[in-house]
Amino acid sequence: MSLNPRLVKESFSVIEPVAGKAAAYFYGRLFAESPHLRSMFPPGMDTQRDRLFGALTRIVWSLDSPDSMASFLGQLGRDHRKYGVVAEHYGAIGRALLATVRTFAADIWTSEIEAAWVAAYNAAAELMIEAAEADAGASPAWWVAEVIDHERRTPDIAVVTLQPSQRLPYTAGQYVTVQVPRWPRVWRPFSIANAPRPDNTLRLHVRSVPGGWVSTTLTRDTRIGDAITLGPPMGTMAAPEPGCRDVLCVAGGTGLAPLKAIVEQIIASGRRPNIHLLYGARTAEELYDLPDLLRMESAFPWLRVVPVVSGDPDHEGMHGHLPEVTQRFHSWAEHEVYVCGPAAMVTETVRRLQDDGVPPARVHRDVVHDER
Repeated sequence: MSLNPRLVKESFSVIEPVAGKAAAYFYGRLFAESPHLRSMFPPGMDTQRDRLFGALTRIVWSLDSPDSMASFLGQLGRDHRKYGVVAEHYGAIGRALLATVRTFAADIWTSEIEAAWVAAYNAAAELMIEAAEADAGASPAWWVAEVIDHERRTPDIAVVTLQPSQRLPYTAGQYVTVQVPRWPRVWRPFSIANAPRPDNTLRLHVRSVPGGWVSTTLTRDTRIGDAITLGPPMGTMAAPEPGCRDVLCVAGGTGLAPLKAIVEQIIASGRRPNIHLLYGARTAEELYDLPDLLRMESAFPWLRVVPVVSGDPDHEGMHGHLPEVTQRFHSWAEHEVYVCGPAAMVTETVRRLQDDGVPPARVHRDVVHDER
């Protein structure tokens, strides 16, 4: 049975407007058929439903790009080991998914569409299972890490330094999911804020958000000596290849974390591209990592750090919102560009940069992984 991306995409576009209802229906079907799987998930399912549909959306729209899809599914398969997912579970998941798309795309459903979904799911499941099985022989399903430093930089932002109990290999720009003892089975993603180090330590920049179980625990209730659990590193944003062009980084809030790691990686590589880092927040006080960035700037003359404040008229530096601020400089068309921060900021910044001539292939984007 061959893949038919067109039929899958056309039917999925019918489901997208009712994503929340479809995700709730999926989990209802899954747990009705396989009640024992419910214990693998957190008590509150709202975030889990959002993630399900986000992953499904990415898979569906990458069906025409086999390499991109395989990379994402490989990461997803390895990551699902931490939940206890094994090959035998994929049958029940597939049946629940097929029942969901059949129900919510009933007006256009045909045997050809069903065959296309079955083929697409089987191919995706095979890639995830193969990646998980290969990873099982090389890496743990999760890592236990000790908190060795905890700095409360603002009332709602903390920088947490971790020492995993065994080596955790990652690349600058990636993120890990975090589980704290207070909230078992609740995993939240946070970007790693440093390039890999010989001592294997890593830093997280965590903003506590309203209703954020994990982010609030990490920011307000975590102490040196506490143990937390980390999932495998994920994400495809990475430092530019050697010999690459100059670099622009646009960081909003804790979106600084992966971009700081990428800047560190460039510096450690011995390369000397010019790097502009536009670092934005609402107030000067929320530029929580500025002293360390300025130390990096003084040690690496090719780095220019530009603090930007949007809501503090008394700030002596640059004012404005990051998407608009990028247009106050010379053209970035020949730069490699990295953008991370709140979703709306990232989308608008990328749009303006592309309108100004930056090719899409040179724009690397991510949204902050603070818990929502």
